[in-house]
Amino acid sequence: MIGRLNHVGVATPSIEASVALYRDVLGATRAHAPFDLPAQGVRVCFIDLPNSQIELIEPLGDDSPIHGFLAKNPKGGQHHVCFEVEDIIAARDALRARGATILGTGEPRIGAHGTPIIFVHPRDMGGVLVELMETPKEGAH
Repeated sequence: MIGRLNHVGVATPSIEASVALYRDVLGATRAHAPFDLPAQGVRVCFIDLPNSQIELIEPLGDDSPIHGFLAKNPKGGQHHVCFEVEDIIAARDALRARGATILGTGEPRIGAHGTPIIFVHPRDMGGVLVELMETPKEGAH
């Protein structure tokens, strides 16, 4: 069921400062333009890696779910890992059948890559917040 690692989500109080860190310290050469996802309360920016991406996540507005994470980790840090799946509904149903808790309503929503996503509760994933996303089609972010 699990596919390739698509990205590692990193919460940050400043996308601009984080882009500079990945560029100037780690030598990243391709950062996409940041964009807002109001429905999720976040602003995101992807940094391309040879085999994956880093998704920088900054709070957008007072109701952002990232505020809680940054309250505990003021400098930011790893927020989640995201794996691709061929069929998000089949993956969700299989996880539920195995006892995993899907966060939110349990219904997929559209993520930053323009494809359906779900999140699996960290308590069921060895302490790691896991995002599953349907494999992006050609032309997606």
